[in-house]
Amino acid sequence: MAPDDLRPFILSLPESPGVYKYFDKEGTIIYVGKAKNLKRRVSSYFTKNHYEDFKTQLLVSKIRKIEFTVVDTEMDALLLENSLIKEFQPKYNINLKDDKSYPYIKITNERFPRVFPMRNPMKDGSRYFGPYASVRIMNTVLELIQKLYPTRNCNLKMNAKSIADGKFKLCLEYHIGNCKAPCVGYQTEQQYMDSIDQIVKILKGNLTEVKQHLKKLMLESAENLQFEEAQIFKDKLQLLERYQSKSTIVSPQVGDVEVYSISSTDKYGFINFLRVSQGIIVISRNVEVRKKMNETDEEILVHVMGEMRQHYGDHCREVITQHEVEWPEKDVIITIPKAGDKKKLQDLSLKNAMLYRQEKLQQYEKLNPQVRVDRLLEQMRSDLRLADLPKHIECFDNSNFQGQYPVSACVVFRDGKPAKNDYRHFNVKTVEGPNDFATMKEAITRRYMRLLAENQDLPQLIVVDGGKGQLSAAVEALKELGIYTKLAIIGIAKRLEEIYYPNDPLPLYIDKKSETLKVIQHMRDEAHRFGITHHRQRRDKGTLKTSLTEIPGIGPAKAKMLLNSFRSIARIKTASIESLQSVVGRSSAELIYQFYHDSNDIP
Repeated sequence: MAPDDLRPFILSLPESPGVYKYFDKEGTIIYVGKAKNLKRRVSSYFTKNHYEDFKTQLLVSKIRKIEFTVVDTEMDALLLENSLIKEFQPKYNINLKDDKSYPYIKITNERFPRVFPMRNPMKDGSRYFGPYASVRIMNTVLELIQKLYPTRNCNLKMNAKSIADGKFKLCLEYHIGNCKAPCVGYQTEQQYMDSIDQIVKILKGNLTEVKQHLKKLMLESAENLQFEEAQIFKDKLQLLERYQSKSTIVSPQVGDVEVYSISSTDKYGFINFLRVSQGIIVISRNVEVRKKMNETDEEILVHVMGEMRQHYGDHCREVITQHEVEWPEKDVIITIPKAGDKKKLQDLSLKNAMLYRQEKLQQYEKLNPQVRVDRLLEQMRSDLRLADLPKHIECFDNSNFQGQYPVSACVVFRDGKPAKNDYRHFNVKTVEGPNDFATMKEAITRRYMRLLAENQDLPQLIVVDGGKGQLSAAVEALKELGIYTKLAIIGIAKRLEEIYYPNDPLPLYIDKKSETLKVIQHMRDEAHRFGITHHRQRRDKGTLKTSLTEIPGIGPAKAKMLLNSFRSIARIKTASIESLQSVVGRSSAELIYQFYHDSNDIP
C-alpha cells in the first residue's frame, strides 16, 4: 500500500502518457519510468500484494515522493525516460543509456550517397538524423524511405567515367527492387540526388513537401498516360500519409530551445521549464515561486529564466514562452507561438505547469484547510464577476401546496460551507394564493429588515432560486430597503443552471464541473430541503387542526397519539372503536367514532 501522504497525490495523477520519478527520503531519484497512463501505472506499484521480484518490493518500500511530466505520446515518454536515466542514473533503473546508445540515420558525404543506420555519429561531413527512441522506430523510418526512394547499399566508388565505361554490373538488389541501378546508368545522378533530397525532407519531418512532390509526379504520369507509374506514385503517397513516426515533442525545424510556462494564483506561481535538444526533451523541471509583492507572471518568468539558464547553461538562443518578457541578452529570441510545432510544445509545457499547480495546491489544502477556502472564494469571485470575496452567502427558496401553507427558506453559507445555526424560515403572512414573486419579496424584506435593525453584517452575495421573475422581486425588496448597492444578488434557473444578473437579459453559463457551480447547487438544494421540511410540518399541523382537533374533547396531544398509531386520518376514520380505545381510551374512542360515523352505530 502507498504511504498515507502519497495516496491523494496518486489518485490525482492524470490518465495521460508521461514519465514518473520516484524519490527516497533523502530526496534522491531512485527510479525513472515511462507510462502510457500515468495514473494506472503508478497506482499499480502500490496495489499489489506480491511483487515479481524482491528488487521491486524494495523499491516500493523506499518511495517517499513522486514527480511526473506529461507528454503527448508513448514515444515521447520513452525519449524523455532515456534522457532522465542518462542524467540521473537512478539506482533501480537498468540498461542505462548514454548518447551513443541512441540510433541515428546517416546519409554519407559521397557521390550517390548511401542511407543506413549507425550509433556513433562522427564529424566526417555526413548528415545524421535522430536520435530515435529505439531501433524498431528507426527501422520503421528506413523501411519507409526504402519503399519510397530506393538507394544503393553497396560500397562501389562510382563516378561518371566509371559508369560510362561500364565497370559495374547489375546485382540482385536491382532485380528485387531495392535499387534503381545508378551504377549502370539506369538512374541518373540528378535523379538519385532528387531522391536524396526527398529523403532528407522526410527525416526532417517536412512531410507536406514530400507529399506535394509525389502528387505532382503522379499527376504528370497520369497526363502522359503512364498509368502504371502513376499508380506507383499513388501507393507511395498513401504510404507516406500513414507514416506516423515523427515525434510530437518537437519538430526538427525547432532546433535547441527552452520553454517556460506559468500557471499562477494570487499567492503562488507554478512554472514548468523544458529544454529540448536534438529532438528530445533533455530537461524537465517544475518550479514554485511564492509571491511577495504581487509580482506579475512576466516578472516571475524572467526570474526563473535567469535561475534556469545559470544553473543549466545558456547555450539556447531561442526561448518559447506564453508572455512577452524583457530579457537583457539581445541575441536571445523570445517567441510567443500562435500555431505550429512550437505552439504544441508550449501547450505541453503549460499542461505540465497546470498539473503541478493542482498537485501543490492539493498538498497545501491538506495541510491547511484555509488554503482551500481562500482558493474557492477567489474562484467564485472570478466566476461570478463579484467585487468582494463571497465569504457570507444567503440563498432563498419558496415552497407551497396549491397556494396553501406558503413558506420561504433562507440558508446561510460561510466560507463555502453550510452554517446551519443561521438558517431561517419564514411563514408567509402578506401573500394569498400561489404567488412566488410576492413570496420572495416578503422573505427578502423581512430577512434584511431584521439584519439592519439588529445591526448585523449583510452577506456579500444573495442567491435566489428562480429565474428573472424571482430575481426582480428580490431586487425590488432590496431597493426599498436601500441596500441594493451594498451587496450582489443573482438568480439560478434549474433547467439549464443559468445564472441571471439584475438588468442583464442574457444569462451566464458556468462550467458544469466548476466548484463555483457546485457550491451554488449545494446552497439551492439545502434551501429546498430546509424549506420543504418546514412546509410539510406546517401542512401536517394544518391537516391535524382541521380534522381531529375539531372533534370536541380531542386535543393536539391525543390527535398526535392517534396519528402516530394509525399513520393517517383515513385509517382513523375506518378504525373500529376497539382499536381507537386501545390508543386513547373508551370515552375518547366513542367521541371519535361518533364524529366519523352515525351515533347509532356505536356498539
